Formats: sequence, structure tokens, C-alpha cells
Amino acid sequence: MQFHTAGLVEDRCQLLREGGFTNFFISILLVLGILLSYVTQHYRIISRGSSEGISPYFVLLGVTSANAQFGNILTREESRADVACCKEVSPFECTAGLLGIAQIGTQWICFATILVLFLVFFRRDDADISDDELDRDPDKPSWKTALIVGGVCLLHGLLMVIISAALAFGAPSYLGRWADFLGVFAAVLAAVQYMPQIWTTYKLKHAGSLSILMMTIQTPGGFLFAASLAARLGWGGWSTWGVYVLTAFMQGILLSMAIRYEWPSHRGSSGNDSRPSSPSHQRPVYNRRTTPRGLPSPGPYSAHLQAYGDTQEEIEQALDRESVQGVGENQPLLAPGGLGSSGIR
Repeated sequence: MQFHTAGLVEDRCQLLREGGFTNFFISILLVLGILLSYVTQHYRIISRGSSEGISPYFVLLGVTSANAQFGNILTREESRADVACCKEVSPFECTAGLLGIAQIGTQWICFATILVLFLVFFRRDDADISDDELDRDPDKPSWKTALIVGGVCLLHGLLMVIISAALAFGAPSYLGRWADFLGVFAAVLAAVQYMPQIWTTYKLKHAGSLSILMMTIQTPGGFLFAASLAARLGWGGWSTWGVYVLTAFMQGILLSMAIRYEWPSHRGSSGNDSRPSSPSHQRPVYNRRTTPRGLPSPGPYSAHLQAYGDTQEEIEQALDRESVQGVGENQPLLAPGGLGSSGIR
């Protein structure tokens, strides 16, 4: 086993020495692209003041998948060989060899940040969204659900670290199998990761706090990222780069849905977003505490609305009856010139 490992390290070191500037700069651009795409998503949540529209199960599957992907790249024999080569190659060649790990590590940190923002901006009262959009959320997650998602993600990450460290120090011969398991596990999670989010977006009929710009960058970038990892790891690293092929495909589906729902022509004709074009065609919502009455003084209905209805429709009917009965009665009966006045002063 030691001879096999030594031979692998020597081969990997040779590959690093032969690596050119083209692969290095492509890898750098991928890291910057990952950062830029996720920053747009972080900004989208912060600017709206809410994580509405993002499925908690999408966050759960995404973070646990990122945990498994990062554990996979760290425990792969090729990655460990690249780290060992840093003692024998130049700093530039070492940096180029570790960029694959840096790419996945950057993505893991960025998705973990989405989890933090999801919890911080979870259904806040000062969010810049309407109650109607919140009511259409098919998940309608509670704060308890959000905390469970956060706890499971944290526990899963700690479990990955503990098991990987235990195998690295106690049974390094099993690290390859563990890496393959993590790769398959990440692929399975990635396969279903976008399904709850696709369902949520379909029901909401709008992108919510999802960043279309992020998905526009990441969808083609995911295929490019997978190609970069495949060139670095070869077919033997299918469990690593295959995850990103699948993720990019699913994200492309979600992107096409978000663009369709946010397109102005669709929002104007959507049945779920069909609002009157003019405020004059819609009666303002009546609120007993904040809506002023149009009558000069409380009438027989408006003075005791609680007795005539509890629903919005019943209250409006009572106010309509009062308006009809109040026509011609703006002048008090006993006022001078009124119907009940004798005309004698």
C-alpha cells in the first residue's frame, strides 16, 4: 500500500509540474465565479429582508450535500497526494494543485452562509413582501422547522469531520471507500436537492428570494466546473465531478421556471397574480382599527360592526346598507330646516 501511495504521489507531482497557466487561470476564474454567484444570492435575501420563497428542504439538502462534497474532495487519494506534493513542487504548482479543493471549499462556505441568512431573515415582520405571497408558500415553514434544519446541517457537518478524522488517523486504507461513499451520498442529495425548491417556485409562481442572477451564472458554470474537476481527477473521480453535472442540470430547470414566472408578460397575465390595474376598481380592505369611516358620525351599523359581521364580506355589506339608508340624512333631523324641526326659533 505504501508503494502504491508513493507511486501515486510521484505521478501527481509530475502532473502538477506539467500544469500550465491556462488550467490555473480557469480554476481561479471558477473560484471567483462561485463567489460572485453566491454573493448575488446573499444580497437578494438581505435586500428583501426575508428568505421567503426558499424552501427549507432545499437548504437542508443543499448544505448536507455540500458537506458530503467537501468531505469527498478532502478524503480522496488524489487530493491527499496533491497536498503531499506541496513539499516537492514550487508554490505556484502547489497552489494550482489545491485549487480544486479551494473551489469546493468556497462553495461549501457560500452555501453555509445561505443557511445562516435563511435563519436570520426567516419570516421577518419587516420584510418587503406582501402577506399574499407568504400565504402562497406551500411549505409555510415554522420557526421550529427552520431551527431543525439548522441543527441537522450542523450535526451532519460535525459527523463528517469526526468520521473522516477517525479514518485518517486510525484506518487510512478505508479513506478511499469513505470518499466514494460521500461522493455517491452527495450525488443522491444533489439529485433531489432542487425538487422541493422547484415545487415551491411552481406553487408561488415567482422566484421569491431566489436570485435569478445566481442561477444564470451557476448553471453554465456548473458544467464548466465539472469539466475542470474531470480534467484534474479523470474518470476515476466521477463521484466528485458527476455531482456538479447533475446539479447544473437541475438548476437549469429551476432557472427556466424562475425566468418564466418573473417575465413581465407572465406576471401580468398570471391567474395567481391577477390584481386590478386601477385601485378604483377594488374596494379598500376595511380594518376596524385603522380604516376611517366616510360617514360624518357613527351610524346604526358602523357604530356596532361586531354585531353585524365578522368576515370582510359581512362588514362590507353592513357598511353598504348604512350608506344606502344614509342618503339624504346627512342633515340631522332636529337641526334648523330639518325634517323634525318646527321652523320656530
